[in-house]
Amino acid sequence: MLERMREDVDIVMQMDPAARSRLEVCLTYAGVHAVWMHRIAHALHARRQFTLARLVSQVARFMTGIEIHPGAVIGKGLFIDHGHGVVIGETAVIGDHVVMYQGVTLGGTGKEKGKRHPTIGNHVLIATGAKVLGSLTVGDYAKIGAGSVVLKSVPPNATVVGIPARVVVLDGRRVDELDQTDLPDPIAEQLVMMQDRLQELECRLAELQARADGGVKEGGEKKHVCTPL
Repeated sequence: MLERMREDVDIVMQMDPAARSRLEVCLTYAGVHAVWMHRIAHALHARRQFTLARLVSQVARFMTGIEIHPGAVIGKGLFIDHGHGVVIGETAVIGDHVVMYQGVTLGGTGKEKGKRHPTIGNHVLIATGAKVLGSLTVGDYAKIGAGSVVLKSVPPNATVVGIPARVVVLDGRRVDELDQTDLPDPIAEQLVMMQDRLQELECRLAELQARADGGVKEGGEKKHVCTPL
C-alpha cells in the first residue's frame, strides 16, 4: 500500500511541472486523494460491503470533486490533473499510467446491465471535458482530445477528436505530449472540401449554361466559361 502511494506521488512529480515537492502533492492534490480513497472503497466493495464502500466514495467526492464508483478497476499510476468534475462509472476499467484532466466522464449510455462503461488501455491521455461513453475499448497509447465525445472503440496509438469523436491520427507511434490547443479539426476540413466541391459544381453549371446558349452573347461576344477546379 505504501509503495503504491509512493508511486502515485512520483507520477505526479514526473507529469506536473507545477508540483514542487512530494509533501505538497500528498497534502494538496485532489486527484491523488481521490485515487487513495478509491482503493479503500474498492477493497470494501470487493468484500461486498457495498453501502460502506459507497459512503467512502461519497466522502471522497465531497472532498475532491471527483466521483469514482467503488466498483471501478483502476491500474497503477493514474494521474488525475486538477480533476474537478471527473466521473468514473462502476464497470469502468482503467489501465496503467493513464492521464485524465478535469471534467472527464467514463460513463454509460443508458440503463443497460452488465459491462456498460469503458475499458481504458495503458498510457492513455484523456483531455479536458472528454466524454467516453458505453462499453467500448480505448487502446494503449491512444489520446482523446479536449471536449470529444467517444462513442466507438478507439484503436491503439490513435488520436481522436470531435463530437462524435473520429480518428485523426493513426501512425503507429507514440506521441509523448498532446497539445490540447493544436488539434486537427475534422469538421473544418469537411467544410473546406464542401466549399471546393461547390465551386467546382458552379463552374460546371456555368459551362453547361454557356454551351446551351451557344457560347455567344447578343452582338457576337463570347460568354465567359468558368474552368472547373
